[in-house]
Parts: sequence; structure tokens; C-alpha cells
Amino acid sequence: SDALILATLNNKNKSIKLLSIPRDSYVYIPHVGHKDKITHAHAFGGTYASVETIEELFDIPIDYFVRLNFNAFIDVVDALDGIEVEVPYNILEKDEFDRNAVQLRQGLQQLDGREALALARTRKADSDLERGKRQQEILKAIILKAASVSAVTKYDDVIEAIGDNMRTNMTFTEMKSFIAYLSSGIPNIETVNLEGTDSWEGGYYFMLNEQSVQDTADILKSHLGINSPNY
Repeated sequence: SDALILATLNNKNKSIKLLSIPRDSYVYIPHVGHKDKITHAHAFGGTYASVETIEELFDIPIDYFVRLNFNAFIDVVDALDGIEVEVPYNILEKDEFDRNAVQLRQGLQQLDGREALALARTRKADSDLERGKRQQEILKAIILKAASVSAVTKYDDVIEAIGDNMRTNMTFTEMKSFIAYLSSGIPNIETVNLEGTDSWEGGYYFMLNEQSVQDTADILKSHLGINSPNY
């Protein structure tokens, strides 16, 4: 998996929290019973192993997952007629086929699917933490565009565009209700980020700060309305 983002939704105050989880985070993976990079959970046991790992990390339930490949990501952005995102610096990145170059200019830009993917993937000039923040901003831009009135007629296009390039445990009805949640007013979106340090012992790992994990778990539980006797 290239990006791991956890989203929590609160119906009462119409808010969404987006948490980016660095792919090299060293965490306990229940499926195999030992610690490893979180990105390896998928290799060990598929999407459900990744979900189980995140549930264990933050002690919260995860109801739904959506797994998109590059084509689906591009198609979603294009079906929404592009998104507006702040590009942090000039970027020259290979496309989804790792062939032709995609060139992006610094500043607030209107991006199509290929350009948005290049921005999400590039890792040449900053860290995985910064990359995660970029991916949060892109997802935020997608949600805001999807919530805009002009996008309502495009929902069928979006769902059709995703097609075979998506795996999810959501039913079609649940997907429709999620879309209705977005179209009933623009949600308040907040981003949450983990802290940690780099480690090169036996390979590269991102060692999560335990207090940061606990604080993040508290934020997510509070947002989900979960009473937490453990903290």
C-alpha cells in the first residue's frame, strides 16, 4: 500500500478527522503476532490485516475500508473535474506508469488525476511525514470537491470510474449514504498527525512516539464518541 489514511466521522458536528499513518511505522501486527512495518501488514494478510493492525494500535473499531489503486485515484479526481491543492514546491515526477514526467508548479493549483497522483507519490524533496500531510490535503480537497453542489451529478461517474480498481467492504447502499453525508453540507475537516523518529537498526523504521500514539487514540475516541476506561 502506498498511503494509509484513517478517517473518523462525527455525525453530530458534521466533522471528519484525517490521520496519516507513515508506511514504515513500526507497530504490532496481530495477524503475525509480532512487530513490523505497518505497510507489511497487507503483505501478511491483506486489507483485513492492515485494518486489524490499526484497530489494535489505537484501540478503536474500524467499520469500513476502501482500497484504491492508482487508476481509481486518477479516475476519481478526473470524474470530479479536478481538485484545487497547494503544491509545496516545484515537482518533476514520473507518471503512474513510471515513464513520462509530470511537472507541477509551486502554489495553489488546479490538478487533474495524473497530477494529483504525482503530488501524492513524490518523495524526493521531503520526508514520509510531509508526504503523509500532502496526501491528507489531497484527500481533503477530494472530499470538499465531492461535497460541493457542482459535484452532486458526478457521483455516478465517480462510482463507475472506480469500478474494478477499488476494493471495499461497503455495500452500494452504504456508499450512497456516505455520499449523501457529503452532499448535505461541507464538513469540517481536521488533519491529525503522528510523531516519531527515524531508526536504521536492521533496516529503516519509523518509531512512533508512544505519547503521540496515546494522544492520537484519545482524539479519535473522543471524535467517535467512544468512552475510554483504558486512558
